[in-house]
Amino acid sequence: MELTRLIVKGGVISPGELQEVVNIALENGLDSISFGSRQDIIFPKGLKSLDKEKLSKYHFVLPNEKSGNNIVSSYVSTDIFRNTNWLTGNKFLYILEQFKEQPKLKVNITDPKQQLVPLFTGHLNFIASEHEDYWYLYIRLPKWERMEVYPVLIYSWDIATFYYEIEKIIAEESYGIEMIFSLISEVLDTNNRTIDKPLHIPFYPFPYYEGMNLMGIDQYWLGLYWRNNLYDLDFLKQMCDLCLDCKIGKICITPWKSFIIKGIPKDRKLEWEKFLGKKGINVRHSLLELNWHLPVAMEWALNLKTFLVRTLDQFDISTYGLTFGLSEYNRDGHYFTSIVIEKNELPAALESIKIRDTYNVLFAKNFDANTREYIVHSQDIDKLELPTILIELSRRYFEELGNSVSETTENIQKTEKPQSEIYQCQECLTLYKSEFGDQEQGIPKGILFSDLEESYCCSLCDGPKGNFKILEIAEN
Repeated sequence: MELTRLIVKGGVISPGELQEVVNIALENGLDSISFGSRQDIIFPKGLKSLDKEKLSKYHFVLPNEKSGNNIVSSYVSTDIFRNTNWLTGNKFLYILEQFKEQPKLKVNITDPKQQLVPLFTGHLNFIASEHEDYWYLYIRLPKWERMEVYPVLIYSWDIATFYYEIEKIIAEESYGIEMIFSLISEVLDTNNRTIDKPLHIPFYPFPYYEGMNLMGIDQYWLGLYWRNNLYDLDFLKQMCDLCLDCKIGKICITPWKSFIIKGIPKDRKLEWEKFLGKKGINVRHSLLELNWHLPVAMEWALNLKTFLVRTLDQFDISTYGLTFGLSEYNRDGHYFTSIVIEKNELPAALESIKIRDTYNVLFAKNFDANTREYIVHSQDIDKLELPTILIELSRRYFEELGNSVSETTENIQKTEKPQSEIYQCQECLTLYKSEFGDQEQGIPKGILFSDLEESYCCSLCDGPKGNFKILEIAEN
């Protein structure tokens, strides 16, 4: 299929730039664009007319080109989900700005405390440490069999310099981690820091990233998702106008084929809601619908997802905190979902015969999407057997929830059994009890108030999380 990709560095684009991209698509006779799993923009067909000025301003990867990898960043999560205290949105933007040339390798620059953006799907994965402005670096270059940790922490303002030096070194010859460290130490004078403890990746349930949500005291963020990943160009054009009118500087693409707008002023919230309502935009998809990684423009994947979502919905199955991925068979790749369904390749000799596809089901260790260890649950399964297996795995997930935490990159740490707790909203006196959760907002039993997203609001009065005060802690 002839797909043209537009690289969007770190998944961050201004409303003005997105409007120009929309106009390019309109000029080429398109009525929609899609988003890719590396926070890029996908044009469903090859673009026929692209003038040199636009080609130089934007980084297009045409159907016949293989070069160009997008930098993935978790800038999108900053200020709306959990984050490392020192890692601000501006810091992300400064680091991304250091990348002047388009990387040839996949680069991830992420915060380990957020769940929305994958940590380990790049060739070079920079992951924030607890020390301000210092990052772990996990490397798995093409043809490497396993991922390696770089022996020192990297300074924020050395990240781009570091990347380009590694790109240059491996272009000449294939080296291991020790040789790369030695060569870089010889040529670069960088502000490294000793690793004093292994990276710890806390496990939290996957966040709900759609709809209008409170951000701080006087702003909102909006997450928008299209089921078919075909975003209407006329809608996007008018939305960019509204962003510019509200002085919103950035639009963030997620790896989940959706996008987020941060910083909608409180006094403009109603205007945005009316705009979405007039356009008939649904901003209340279920978590079961949202938490899927699909390959772009593959009809079999969209059809299979539709079948599975509808079937699981009929059984009224909760999948809060779980994520699902559909993929063609590829054990060399890096998945980023709790549960993966692989479509098996038909043997070449059987391609002419009409036989049914079969699938393998894998699940991540501890159901943690950021693990690098997947366990094969079932192989060569028929499509009709998949819902039963997913129901079985979702029950297993809830049985194990709270018994263990995510594997750190070095070891597994066990948690104590969570306590029952009661918090009360000071505005309307609504209670949050961890033993009951908040079913209205899709939060299951057993989730502690302290583990709720900072964007959590009172289900009755829409008051912020900060309005809640602890009432009592009852021992189990």
